[in-house]
Parts: sequence; structure tokens; C-alpha cells
Amino acid sequence: MRDIVFTRRSGWIPNVIREDGELKLMLGAGADANHDPRTFTFTFPIGEAHLAVIREDLARHLLLWSAVLPLCDAAGTKGSLDENAAVALLDPILLSAPVDVDAFFRSIRWDRGRLIAHGADIDLLERGQVCAAMRAATETSNGKRAQEYHANRRRAERGTVLGPLDAAVLKYTGQYLHGATVPRRMPDAVDPALLPEVMRVIAAVEQACAGMRISRDPRRGKRATDKRDWDLMATAADAAVRRAHPGLVDDAVRTVSFLMCSEAAERSRSTPMEDDEAAAADRAGAGGSTRKTALSFTDDKGVEKKWLKGGPRTATAEFWEFVGDRSAGDNEVFTIEDEEMGEGIQLHFYADSIARVTTVREGEGGSEPEYRVEYSLVDGIGGYRKLVSAFVLGGCAALGQHGPWISDAAEFERARRARGR
Repeated sequence: MRDIVFTRRSGWIPNVIREDGELKLMLGAGADANHDPRTFTFTFPIGEAHLAVIREDLARHLLLWSAVLPLCDAAGTKGSLDENAAVALLDPILLSAPVDVDAFFRSIRWDRGRLIAHGADIDLLERGQVCAAMRAATETSNGKRAQEYHANRRRAERGTVLGPLDAAVLKYTGQYLHGATVPRRMPDAVDPALLPEVMRVIAAVEQACAGMRISRDPRRGKRATDKRDWDLMATAADAAVRRAHPGLVDDAVRTVSFLMCSEAAERSRSTPMEDDEAAAADRAGAGGSTRKTALSFTDDKGVEKKWLKGGPRTATAEFWEFVGDRSAGDNEVFTIEDEEMGEGIQLHFYADSIARVTTVREGEGGSEPEYRVEYSLVDGIGGYRKLVSAFVLGGCAALGQHGPWISDAAEFERARRARGR
């Protein structure tokens, strides 16, 4: 039989229960689907004197909680609470003089963030005056306050101290608390007095990045973007911020750069493949149509896709969508073939290379056809896009200007390895 003897408004603060006639402190941990506390079997016995202090002194109650929480963490969701260790906390925290409580907290592990969330004075906590720090304690919790404390402490450990503008920039991008969060624009999170200066920082970066874009990289999936484009934009953004605001710390500079790049990448992901740069170049070079009338796309797994002129989409758009759908770590060779012209190209994503294949002599009388195979190194996804568009527009002949092309496979392999050194 379990009865609740004492509880506070916050369901997370430990309750006092009576179980089979014995007083116990019961702690809640985790949350259910409705975000309500889910209680584990974390209980340990207390005495009437402990209950009296818990009833009357919120600060001592919270201090006890912060000291028990590390024991709960050690037990996990399936282990048992170290009851002896928990009981050993009761008298020193609930029944001792403040000076002795302060000394005791210097000898144990405790959850600082829990006290900060409930209003503890941070400066006093840092000086080890835990009782004095809890004079303004509240039953209600402010989790964001604890998050800010931990975020600033992590920065301090890296030697980073934020100024007012640094903090305002990070709040504007939503990365003040969590640096790994995808940045977004949150002007309402910034002190109105600092917002104009923040917007000047953003304007300087937008001007520097005007005209730049981050293309998609179908080699890595349908929504992947070009790392090289990202790095170029990030470099331009970093330089612009440091020129205009040299006093900003690295965290603030990086968050603005991250904002610009993530927004550009998302714009690219939301643009249909038909409208990407390769398809645009395709149209510009052929007045809205291509020289090719029929093409076959294949991957390294034997999957094939046909493209015919006159369809709703360009050949380049169809091919790169095929790559985005099919490319994987074990599927990195893609081919475009024009059977009518007897020519094609093979893209080797794993080696940053391409081969162009032309038919020298058709097979006759059961003999095998003769092909000329030439290889070239490729500079990233941008290089692949140019080569694919050139082939679609003009066939293998149009690829000559994008060389050099090497016909000897061994010589090409030496060139490829030399570039990798």
C-alpha cells in the first residue's frame, strides 16, 4: 500500500510517500507519451525529522534532489538505486548547518543544472555557497536557464567568452543553446536594442554570398548537396563577417556562415532537378532541345532507364535523377549510351574519373565490335555536370575540349594516383 504524504506543485520534485508504514522519498525519472513524469522504483527510506525539513524548506528539498540525481543516473532505468548512499545524504543535507552543507557539497557529486533551473544564484553556486545560492529558489523550473548555463560553461571550457553582440547573433540563428541545431532566422529572440547591429552582420554576409549557390550532388543521394560549393560559400561568408565585424568570436562567425550555407542548400533541394544548372545549360546550348534523340542510362547493378527526345524533361535532368535514386557506396559507376551513334560515357564516382567510349568498327560476321576508350580526371560534381551536358549536346566529339583524354589505362591510373598524393 502506497500513500502520498507530501508533494510539491512540480511533479518532478521528489515526493514523500508512506509505503507499508514506512516513510520514503520517491523520485520520478523519464516521461511518458504525454510528457508526464514516469516513476521508476527509485525510493529510499527517510525519517520524520527529514520529512519536517522537506515540508518547510524548499531549498533543502531541492539540494537533496540534486545530490540524489547522480545516484539515479548511475542506476539507469533498469538498475537499483544505491539505497545506502542515498540515505547517507539525508542528515548532512537536511539537518546540518548551512556551512556544513556547503562543505558537504564540495565532497559529493550533484546536479548543478537542476538547481539552476529552479532559480539558484549561479555566482554563489560557483563559489561553493550552495545554501545561500538557493535563497531565491522556486518550485517551478526554468529548463532554458539551465541550458544557457551549460552552453556558456562549454564555451568557457573552450576559452570562448561571448560579448553582447556574439550572444545576440547566436540567438538570432537559434544556436545559442545548441551549436548542432540547424540555424534559422529568429529575430524575436534578440534584444530589440541589439537587433539592428545583428541585421548589419547578416546583411554583410548576404552581400558577400550574393550570386553564389550550393548545387545538389546526386552522387550522394537525392537531397545531398555539393560539399565544395558549401565550403566556398562558407569561406566567403566567414571573410565578410571578419572584415565587417572583426571583434566577433568564432562561434558567432560560424553560425552566420552556417545559416547562409544551410539556406542555400535548402533552396537547392527544393528546386526541381529539371531547373538545375546542368539542365539550364542544356537548354541554353541547344535552343530548348538536345542533339541526342534517345539515350540509355545504366548503373553498376544492371538497372537501365531510357530517355527519348520530346519527353517532358531534359536528358541531363533525367540522368541526374537516375543517379540520385540509384547511387550508393556499392553503386558508383553510371553510363550514358547513345546506341544509334555508337558512343557513350561512363562515370566512375569512386575514382573521380570518366571514360568516353566510341565505336571504331562495327562487329561483322560474328566478330566483336572495336571501341576506342579514353579516360579523363574529373573535378568534383561540377566537372561531372559539365561533361554530361557536353555529351548530351554534342556527343563524344564535344568532350574534346574538356580533356586531356588518355587512351592508355595504365598511364591514366598513374595520373589518377599522382593527383591523389
